Amino acid sequence: MIDFLFNYETLRIVWWVLLGVLLIGFAVTDGFDMGVGALLPFVAKTDIERRVAINTIGPVWEGNQVWFVLGGGAIFAAWPALYALSFSGFYLAMFLVLFAMILRPVAFKYRSKREDARWRSNWDWALFIGGAVPALVFGVAVGNALKGVPFHFSTDLRPSYEGTLFGLLNPVALYCGLVSLSMLVMHGAAWLAFKAEGPVADRARIIGGKAALAAAVLFAGGGVLVWLGLLGGYEVTSAIVWDGPSNPLGKTVIANANGWLRNFYATPALCLVPVLGIVAPLLAAAGFGARREGLTFLASKLGIFCIIATVGLAMFPIILPSSTNPSHSLAVFDASSSRATLRNMLIATVIFLPLVLAYTAWVYSVLWGKVSEASVRGAGSSAY
Repeated sequence: MIDFLFNYETLRIVWWVLLGVLLIGFAVTDGFDMGVGALLPFVAKTDIERRVAINTIGPVWEGNQVWFVLGGGAIFAAWPALYALSFSGFYLAMFLVLFAMILRPVAFKYRSKREDARWRSNWDWALFIGGAVPALVFGVAVGNALKGVPFHFSTDLRPSYEGTLFGLLNPVALYCGLVSLSMLVMHGAAWLAFKAEGPVADRARIIGGKAALAAAVLFAGGGVLVWLGLLGGYEVTSAIVWDGPSNPLGKTVIANANGWLRNFYATPALCLVPVLGIVAPLLAAAGFGARREGLTFLASKLGIFCIIATVGLAMFPIILPSSTNPSHSLAVFDASSSRATLRNMLIATVIFLPLVLAYTAWVYSVLWGKVSEASVRGAGSSAY
């Protein structure tokens, strides 16, 4: 059993799954933080209402960002070629995301330092930027990954990226950005409906229902585009050597209009995942209307899980396709770190990831309960 778990093929697939788990964990946890920030100008009309919304995420946002750090660390250690290409090729987009996310902790810390209404309003808009911009840009990044990224390798495996920031903002990528934004706005509204009381929760239910419908329709529309072959796709046509060295130049990949559908054709049971990616947001929309906060939040989580998982299942075994030279695309079987690195990282993950999950669960249990205007007033300066 140990030999099977630690062979190169298994380790590569396990780390592909773990990367998906970390990305989904980030979207499910920090996703509602971003969603609340994006919703702040629309669900809260007065200063006390804005404080209610902010205090639903204020105690947990730092812990939720651990998933972002873990995801970046996993890419760096397990998929170094992916890290090099994505973090250098998407540098300006990454800088935009980091700038927006840096605004958030500064806004949390400084917003309530002064009673001045203009001061607080400026920091509230900083929270909006810190929520809406990453939610949009992360989807744009996924859209570019689906469309293909303009890069290639030299014979000595030096990567060359030929794209620009404005090239990243193509119609396919922006469409995926809208899917991501609507999905996380839905999730933020589900959190506010679950955690807040009063007008903030009421407005969140109305907006959340619309965002959930938008997420379902946009995701279904993207599926139709893939099915019609309008979005394109890629397919590995050469033999796959799962336990071979990491060399992205040793395979043949072609652009294929139905490339992102091949796994679903080969294993029809996988179609349940994208179907749930449509059904779950619709259930969330119904939950908003029925005021079933707990079920709405669970449906929102399920929708996020299935939407992100659909992308991973469609692209497998490709991780990042090249639009300029498809055969230089990065794949699960030729873009990973060494077997020893993946093995040692897996041992560390088995030890420490349960600790992160246990601590996160404990924090949420301690902070259980709704946030109301009365509770914020009663907390005084200790509240955000």
